[in-house]
Amino acid sequence: MRILICIWRASSDPMPQGVRGGFPTHWTELGHGPRHALAIHCSLSHSGSWGPLARELGGALRLAAFDLPGHGQSAAWTGDGEIQAVSTAMAAGLLEAPTDIIGHSFGATVALRLAVERPDLVRTLILYEPVFFAVGLHDQPGLRAGHEAEMAEYAAGMAAGDFLRAAEGFTRVWGDRRGWTALPEGARAAMAAQVPLIEAATDALYGDAGGMLSSGALTRISVPVLLMEGSASPAIIAAINAGLMARIPEALRVVVQGAGHMGPISHARGVAEEIKGFLGGVQGYLG
Repeated sequence: MRILICIWRASSDPMPQGVRGGFPTHWTELGHGPRHALAIHCSLSHSGSWGPLARELGGALRLAAFDLPGHGQSAAWTGDGEIQAVSTAMAAGLLEAPTDIIGHSFGATVALRLAVERPDLVRTLILYEPVFFAVGLHDQPGLRAGHEAEMAEYAAGMAAGDFLRAAEGFTRVWGDRRGWTALPEGARAAMAAQVPLIEAATDALYGDAGGMLSSGALTRISVPVLLMEGSASPAIIAAINAGLMARIPEALRVVVQGAGHMGPISHARGVAEEIKGFLGGVQGYLG
């Protein structure tokens, strides 16, 4: 993860609080563009992590960004329910009309599920590396061994109850590749405390708890969809986006050169250019 993810906020706006989707939720607004969008962050992060991208999109979009369960200033996750479903309900509770939805990693899977369950609230989908592993492993089962090898240190840490080890193993694969020891001690401790949230999402990401793959619902998504990935990301990401591209009728897939999984932060300008190009290519979406 990028060093500042868990310890800063990118906006001086007050953080509203309320119950959304039955869950105590904090959110903020970033940017000052004429169009409104909802942004859903990755695991082990918070709404403020959208700051770099919001600055790059400031002339085009105003982002409402909320903290997922157990993240930022939203309520702690107690295991009551399925975390992707709860997160999707929170997102729906923040919307009143069709809106551009931007998601990163786990947040991108929440955005995808929102489009399946509440299509009336989604105008476009902009997804950076949705970690919907069920799709990639269904289509390319030969990737399973390599993916499990990448995640072995995380899995060993979780099995041993060593959350610091698990967090280090997780960020080795899904961080910004600067290394665990480059993170401040407080950031490492915070990630270790949150790492059970990764395990809480397993049924949704690997087991398709929301039924998005097994039901064929992905083929019924009718809005324009942008699928983004970094050129330096794990191989499973390309398989996931290829699988989504094959199923979603109005999908466009792009690769952000030089970026990894944390592209919306580390390569915010390149990601923003792809988003603006996508929206500008859809008639009326920047009008």
